[in-house]
Amino acid sequence: MYVVERFAKYAAGTRSLPIPPEALHHAKRAVIDWYAALLPGAVVAPATLLEKALAEDLDRGKSRLALGRPASTRAAALINGSAAHTIEVDDIFKFGIYHPGAPTISAALAVAQATGATGEALLRAVIVGYEISTRIGAAMGRAHYKYWHNTGTVGTFGAAAAASEIHGLDTVRFSHALATAATFAAALQQAFRMDSMSKPLHAGHAAEAGVLAAAGAKEGVTGSLDVIEGEAGFGRAMSDGPDWEKALATLGRVHHVTMMTFKNHACCGHTFAAIDGAQEVQRRLEVKAENIARVHIGSYRAAKEVSGYENPSTPAEARFSIKYVVATALVHGSVRLAAFEPARLADRLTRELMKKIDVVIDPELDAAFPNQRAARVTIETTDGRKAVFLQPARKGDPELPLSDGDLEDKFMELASPVIGEPAAGKLIAKLWQLEKLPDVTTGLA
Repeated sequence: MYVVERFAKYAAGTRSLPIPPEALHHAKRAVIDWYAALLPGAVVAPATLLEKALAEDLDRGKSRLALGRPASTRAAALINGSAAHTIEVDDIFKFGIYHPGAPTISAALAVAQATGATGEALLRAVIVGYEISTRIGAAMGRAHYKYWHNTGTVGTFGAAAAASEIHGLDTVRFSHALATAATFAAALQQAFRMDSMSKPLHAGHAAEAGVLAAAGAKEGVTGSLDVIEGEAGFGRAMSDGPDWEKALATLGRVHHVTMMTFKNHACCGHTFAAIDGAQEVQRRLEVKAENIARVHIGSYRAAKEVSGYENPSTPAEARFSIKYVVATALVHGSVRLAAFEPARLADRLTRELMKKIDVVIDPELDAAFPNQRAARVTIETTDGRKAVFLQPARKGDPELPLSDGDLEDKFMELASPVIGEPAAGKLIAKLWQLEKLPDVTTGLA
């Protein structure tokens, strides 16, 4: 059997089985976290601009944008997928260097709304999309991440798998949906090495492409079934020859949806260990930001390269500036949405502290990436004191997880300014009971 057929067989084979309780709970956590990212992203560019660009696809159809506006299925997947990746607070599967929620859940919900699916069907689709795509992401590995943005490439498989599951595709058509998704997959790292809106669009495009691949397969559109492992296929063209047997080995037995990282800071995830480590050293030294003489950060290569903006001038650049986010954490105590407001971006003390920060690649920590996301932080004070701390993981990683209460706090903080605290409270209560919802079209409107 080809790789896509084996993934399809897994999906079809679990359809009649009850969802394991742990996987069900973590799938609900993923959906809650997705909404926390979606809502603030829905009221800023590029989502607001996409609504103008795709006006002919809006105000019709059963699918919905974040704030309830009707949309065609593909437009909803595209706009919501982009919105959910804009504010940089969406989930991460660290072993695949991949944000699964934005493309996968955006596609799943758009198709679920269009077909009047139940909440349980939505959760089952989310799990299937996560289990398939995270394994593809982990197999493609670091070699893929050198040039490609995994959320746009690997996310296409998550979206296609989730949409195929909602449609109830048999193994043959499910296989063809994944095969078509492979040739739709695209997203370049270079697209966000300058200030642009391309990065969130990668997630939106992946969601839309996955929806299209599944819809086409449902009607009989075929793909090349060896496109994953073939000589000129996805694995060889965009990585260094992935081990697909290893990728498939635990499918159906180990649930990757239980291994998500939920972000605790509103910026690039590669900066998190440095932020957490710097704040810990600051606590130990009991030093104010103005009394810091020097900050030295050792981390892995992607942290330095992807978040390397030296003098960010826009929110998008600042979210990918390790020096800025560490400095703002030390000055203001957190890196939330307020960190990227104009006044904060121009904050004098933050800018002065940035000049005292240097970032280097630590060979030991780089060798452990992507399985470990660590940083070694040294702070020297103006009165001659010094402390070093190794932050072994990021708060929010599976090793240091956010509790359900932490996740609720994150949701309320991000959702309440957009839809109001009462509405946010009602929504999260529904999401914790999502498996009991008879129809997501009306129940989550």
